[in-house]
Amino acid sequence: MTSPEMVLWLQERTSLGILSPEVLNAIAQQIEEQVVSAETDLVSEGTPPEALYILVEGQLESNSTNETNPALACGFLPGAVIELKELLLDELTPFTITTVTECHLWVVPAAKFRELATQYPEIAQAFSRQLAQELAQVTSALGYEQERSLALRPYLVTKAQRGIVGTSRYAVRLREQIREAAADSKSVDIFGEPGLEKDNIAALIHFGSPKRREPIIKVNCGILQTSGADLFGRAGGKPGLLEWLGEGTLVLNNIQELPEELLSPVTQLLKTGTYTPVARSGEPSPEPRPSKARILIVSEKTQPTIERSVGHIIKVPPLRVRKADIQTQVEYYTSLYIRSRGVPKPHITPEALRRLQSYDFPGNLKELKNLVERAIVQAEGANELTEEIFWPAETKKKRFRVNLLNAYPSLRRFLRSPWWPDRINYGFTATAFAITVAVLFIGPQTRDRNFVLNLFWAWWWPFFLFLFPFLGRIWCSVCPFMIYGEITQKLSLWLWPRKLKRWPREQAEKWGGWFMFGLFSLIFLWEELWHLENTAYLSACLLLLITSGAMIFSALFERRFWCRYLCPIGGMNGLFAKLSMTELRAQQGICSASCTTYQCYKGGPQKGEGLETNGCPLYSHPAQLEDNRDCVLCMTCLKACPHRSVEFNLRPPGIELWTTHVPRTYEVALLFLLLGGIYLHRLPELQSWLGLQLDLTQFWQHLGLSLLVLIIPAILTFGAYSLLQVFNFNRKPRSFVELAYGYLPLVLGGNLAHYLRLGLGEGGRILPVTFATLGLSGEQLPILVAHPAVIAFLQGATIIFSVLMTILLTQKIAKQPVRSLLWQHLAAIGLGVSMWAIIVF
Repeated sequence: MTSPEMVLWLQERTSLGILSPEVLNAIAQQIEEQVVSAETDLVSEGTPPEALYILVEGQLESNSTNETNPALACGFLPGAVIELKELLLDELTPFTITTVTECHLWVVPAAKFRELATQYPEIAQAFSRQLAQELAQVTSALGYEQERSLALRPYLVTKAQRGIVGTSRYAVRLREQIREAAADSKSVDIFGEPGLEKDNIAALIHFGSPKRREPIIKVNCGILQTSGADLFGRAGGKPGLLEWLGEGTLVLNNIQELPEELLSPVTQLLKTGTYTPVARSGEPSPEPRPSKARILIVSEKTQPTIERSVGHIIKVPPLRVRKADIQTQVEYYTSLYIRSRGVPKPHITPEALRRLQSYDFPGNLKELKNLVERAIVQAEGANELTEEIFWPAETKKKRFRVNLLNAYPSLRRFLRSPWWPDRINYGFTATAFAITVAVLFIGPQTRDRNFVLNLFWAWWWPFFLFLFPFLGRIWCSVCPFMIYGEITQKLSLWLWPRKLKRWPREQAEKWGGWFMFGLFSLIFLWEELWHLENTAYLSACLLLLITSGAMIFSALFERRFWCRYLCPIGGMNGLFAKLSMTELRAQQGICSASCTTYQCYKGGPQKGEGLETNGCPLYSHPAQLEDNRDCVLCMTCLKACPHRSVEFNLRPPGIELWTTHVPRTYEVALLFLLLGGIYLHRLPELQSWLGLQLDLTQFWQHLGLSLLVLIIPAILTFGAYSLLQVFNFNRKPRSFVELAYGYLPLVLGGNLAHYLRLGLGEGGRILPVTFATLGLSGEQLPILVAHPAVIAFLQGATIIFSVLMTILLTQKIAKQPVRSLLWQHLAAIGLGVSMWAIIVF
């Protein structure tokens, strides 16, 4: 390269271009060309400069042992002038420079350059001017950065607090969404319930992005000026946060609190990447300015206009659906706390963990963190965090419940043993039922001479009506109808191997209840018109009719289809079980966090302490149960569960009726049928009370009166509801189907009061009746019967208590003032008075 070409290259490509051509030509005359191979130290740190180096081709990099000044480590590209300052100021080289690639250098030896500097003072003067300009630029940049730092400091986010803790599919998906959002510069809408640390997710996105070295600020939308001046700045005045931010990240926290006046400007910023500074009053609106800042939105709910304008939408799942992550979260928060306090790490017991997993955490992660820290403080250095320490972790559904399986471990052992209910069913009930039917057919035909007929009407009915408020649908777990249904199912599969039909759930839910209602209506009429209470073979036919239904449908469908949808006795049991003070449920948190096999529902082999079972016979998952009607207390789920999730709770009687209950029309129809049945059982007394003179020996008159008696109570209650609607001007009452369940205690109490006469008046004659059944004389055998006055007292007390419970339950269901439900309460009192008249007197 000729000297003129060198001069031209120096002018255009290097910082020496500020010198005159004469000086550059003098420098060019002294240049020596040198080629240095890669990975060679060109200059060494702490040594005097040997020459002025000008990089023509290749790449250099520097490194230094001075860790306090990282700016000394940098790279050099063609046109770089090296060691100029050190030669002019006679300083040692501050860093080592190494060739990255093979480099072509122009070299002016140190002695010759110093001679040129002495000969041409312009070199030192030009260098001084350059240093002054650089100093002015640095001073200006430093002032700007200081002002910028002051403006951004109140909002600055220095780091992400933590990553996403957990291994559930929700946690994995959330991490994937964060990575996807961090990979580009599109705006993001992060929304979810309070306490989910959504602002931390915004920080994770920023610090995981290529612009992680840029600042990130968080601004609460509720404190922004309605003019937007603090965010967008003023035209010709103070800059706003967006201008100070540059290419950083802006987190708009709680966007739902954004002033309405700013919704449109923020939407414009999201859509176009531009914003308009605020103009002073009377001045024209300035031109929009571009913004390179990335916008992250944090909110509790999505805003339609915002949602349509962002590039990514991240819905943060609440903690109640991430129960599998609770154990990991607890361990993480425990580790954080003990490190900050220097205390030993306690162990959380399985029972405490199950309690946490059963809680829904409305405050989400923040509530869990506070709960863990408070538990560690309350433990006072103990080695374990027990269930009692986490006292606030209780859902509304679990309030006022006592798990009897925890209170009485022997009860758990019995219910998990082979005795309940299999050995009872197949070792006793199946045989006893066959003998019962046989005795009804071949034995004496009246109740005073057939002990089975006495057991069925004087013992079974009052006993299980009395048992409903305590143990719900317990009868269905030992019911002989379904035992023979299961025997039929097993025999048919053995003789004819096949796959049983799946349940037609949709049709069964729609029509099954009405089938039960119709069959129960026929049973009531059959019982009344043909005197089943005192006719043994007809009672046997009734039992065989229900058993045949169970056997037929068990041969067709899997599990207990008849029991779930079609059995009339099961329908009655399910209705009255709603009033029970006990329930079988499971802890939803444990099921969703720990269970992957659903053995309680599907069945399966033994796992852990969970036994091998065929699954729930009613296809009910205990964690999803909201109604006692769908549980027969067979305890299959208790036996199958390896996580101790299943609970047998003591609870306020009938609490589901005003909390989780879903009303059904066919259940209400069955309820009023059972109400009419009370009066049907007392037709002679009802005729006497009303002064009727109908001949009940005439079939059609008997049938007509029976139908009227079954229908009229329902008509009267509906009439009371109609009056309630007419005279309730202040607020609309709940639907008739919902309020009708308020009569349930009265229906149960009325039926129990009727059967108390048989139970207390004839049940105690079982010994002489048994002897009479065998053809023996039992006149000298002891009997135990209550005095008629005692029976009347108990019947009257039952009715009075039932009326009071009906009024109370109606109030709980309706959640309205007493005066708003006056007509329904009067109807309940009227029905109670009529029952008193035909049952007690």
